[in-house]
Amino acid sequence: MSPDTTSERPSKRSETRPVLVVDLGAQYAQLIARRVRECRVYSEIVPHDLSPAELKARRPAGLILSGGPASVYEPGAPSVDPGVFRLGVPVLGICYGHQLMARELGGEVRATGLREYGRTTLAVDEPGVLLPDLPPEDTVWMSHGDAVTRPPEGFRVTAHTEASGVAAMEDRQRGLFGVQFHPEVAHTPRGLDVMKRFLYEGCGLLPDWTPANVIERSVARIREQVGADAVVCALSGGVDSAVAALLVHRAVGDQLTCVFVDTGLLRDGEPEQVEDAFSRHFRVPLVHVKAADRFVGRLAGLTDPEAKRRAVGEEFIRVFEEAARPLAARFLVQGTLYPDVIESGSRTAALIKSHHNVGGLPEVMELELVEPLRDLFKDEVRRVGEELGLPEEIVGRQPFPGPGLAVRIVGEVTRERLEILRAADRIVQEEVRRAGLQGDLWQAFAVLLADVRSVGVMGDGRTYQHPIVLRAVTSEDAMTADWARLPYEVLEQISSRVIAEVRGVNRVTYDVTSKPPGTIEWE
Repeated sequence: MSPDTTSERPSKRSETRPVLVVDLGAQYAQLIARRVRECRVYSEIVPHDLSPAELKARRPAGLILSGGPASVYEPGAPSVDPGVFRLGVPVLGICYGHQLMARELGGEVRATGLREYGRTTLAVDEPGVLLPDLPPEDTVWMSHGDAVTRPPEGFRVTAHTEASGVAAMEDRQRGLFGVQFHPEVAHTPRGLDVMKRFLYEGCGLLPDWTPANVIERSVARIREQVGADAVVCALSGGVDSAVAALLVHRAVGDQLTCVFVDTGLLRDGEPEQVEDAFSRHFRVPLVHVKAADRFVGRLAGLTDPEAKRRAVGEEFIRVFEEAARPLAARFLVQGTLYPDVIESGSRTAALIKSHHNVGGLPEVMELELVEPLRDLFKDEVRRVGEELGLPEEIVGRQPFPGPGLAVRIVGEVTRERLEILRAADRIVQEEVRRAGLQGDLWQAFAVLLADVRSVGVMGDGRTYQHPIVLRAVTSEDAMTADWARLPYEVLEQISSRVIAEVRGVNRVTYDVTSKPPGTIEWE
């Protein structure tokens, strides 16, 4: 849609053009991107300081301006170049983005003294493009102190609340839409319908971001990048690297060799499990590199989580480079996901933690990376894996961090500490499976507080040993997570077994922190 078009709907397009989520400091920017994907439309998150020309170069099918914690009229508040609204690209502003659109286009935003937080009744004045699926009054989720008190010229007010006279507005001719509420959260029951209206009606998109199309798109990109060169794939045994390997194998066939590295940082019995699963489900050559001494040695003396991740990331690359030389391989396949990229930070987004396969990579590398999953969330990877025919034992496997147990030991990593944690984690896995809870949990694992000791009494004697922290969470994509309400009897069984069977541990605690404010892993 261009500024001078009529009110006709855009024509449907089959090509994959992204809907860009412009991050204005929102806690929900990632959730907005996920909701767009749930509507089967491809989305990406971009910083708010991209120029109109930079945005246009990405050929977006639509823009969504996220919420944010600031007031649009405060000095230094996140903003966008006003030229964004003249790109001829449909734009949806959500909460802060709604207010920013109104202010930049000549409307009025101010603090009314009537704040809205939580569930709020929305009155629909006219359905317009976004609201036909809502009844005359509906529940939405609000979180704001400021409000649009006067819409820009050319906008029609389509909904209001008791405290917000302009709770939704749109200029259909220019393809500009704004809502004060949050359609991306589950607390807005029909929020996904509002998102779909913007994507399908406002942007003229088709719901064609499907596993089959993802596979077709990925295979074409891999062939274009790799050509006739040899490729090695970093295979961990998890769903990410397995799906990445299958995509590359579908693209280039016998040009691919998989490399599994036993870092000494894996869970109990994991190297054997990976080799067994690989031999049964893959028809690709496998090189098994045993490098426990190298990795544990590199971690000696390191206690800072970022230093650990960088050390593991660099050592991985060096091992793969050595494995690639006899094969004359030029490319390295990694199972990097979109959340890995987001959490590893950018110039306008905070670093949460460097993922070993993103922020932990060395500056100088012999191999060129192939990352076919870099645009995908974990649940999308699982669906692609199912489409490719991967068995449930791989598709449903719980995530395990690339640096392994190194980032589940709070403190220096030593062989003794690894054995303590491995034994405790084995008990956690066994009891979760015995209780039939594995399918309900995103992750369940043990953490060793290596630099902490607590007093206990065992066998009528004093002990001074390490605590183990049990962590279990539920999640859809690891961007947010809630602590799992495990049955007391399961917690009791895990605690009793760990203390009885694992030497050096005299206390078990349970982590009841959600994400945010915590992360799933402790480091």
